[in-house]
Amino acid sequence: MWPLTARAQQPTMPVIGSLRSTSPDGAQHLVAEFRSLQETGYVEGQNVAIEYRWADGYPDRLPALAADLVRRQVAVIVVNGVAAKVAKAATATIPIVFVIGIDPVRSGLVTSLNRPEGNVTDTSIVAGDLIAKRVEVLLQLVPKAAIIAALVDPNVVETEIEPQAVQHAVRALDRKAAIVKAGGDKELEAAFSTIAQSAAGALLVGGGAFFVAQRRQLVALAARHAIPASFMTRDSVEVGGLMSYGPSQKDAYRRAGTYVGRILAGAKPADLPVQLPTKYELVINVKTARLSDSTSQPRCWRSPTM
Repeated sequence: MWPLTARAQQPTMPVIGSLRSTSPDGAQHLVAEFRSLQETGYVEGQNVAIEYRWADGYPDRLPALAADLVRRQVAVIVVNGVAAKVAKAATATIPIVFVIGIDPVRSGLVTSLNRPEGNVTDTSIVAGDLIAKRVEVLLQLVPKAAIIAALVDPNVVETEIEPQAVQHAVRALDRKAAIVKAGGDKELEAAFSTIAQSAAGALLVGGGAFFVAQRRQLVALAARHAIPASFMTRDSVEVGGLMSYGPSQKDAYRRAGTYVGRILAGAKPADLPVQLPTKYELVINVKTARLSDSTSQPRCWRSPTM
């Protein structure tokens, strides 16, 4: 009787729901950063559990996965950008923490940065005119490129915002833009063939969880088609990509983990301001840039805060 009574008196371990549009492959390093809840006193498997739901690149699976987490009455749900509106539509009571690469106010996810209201708050990895800066930095490396191709994911929340921003930034620098869309791994080969046919001299890979998860394939395709490519985060440069300019996704997930810990401790999402990046990294893979011999090791340079 004593063991049964003791177990009955123990508090129920809170459960965090993790909902992502991608597969586990290519996103484990980000999940690992989010799982570092020790800073807030929570350790997975000891006093908190995490339920993972992966859409494996099929966004139409997200509503059912979100509904499952709601039925399980998880304490908080952490989502990436593609899953953001799905999670918000699934529940108005369970706290939701987004890690997104879009403007959270313009997309309707929160009402304001300082007072998100409702049951949601987030960590945004985009602030200011990032696309214009990325185009500018890319052209400093490939100044003779007359046509800039942009690979965008049609599944992101702000489907048309990114292509419009690219068009505006490229035209401002007296260049032409070629917008190519790909939202699944089977579409990438055809997308790069289209990019090659456009005679683009450089490529800007858009933001989003899909491109991060498929970074190795994107790097390989860029190398095969001999097109200089710029990525959003250093993750792609570390696996052979030419360059990246943008905020740190790992840092964003660490900060999201801190928010989750505070919510588990009793904080309300409406009282947690949206977190924005404070620094941006310019990272260049020297081996890729210099086309050095195969025996040299790839290195990365990181600029000071820009």
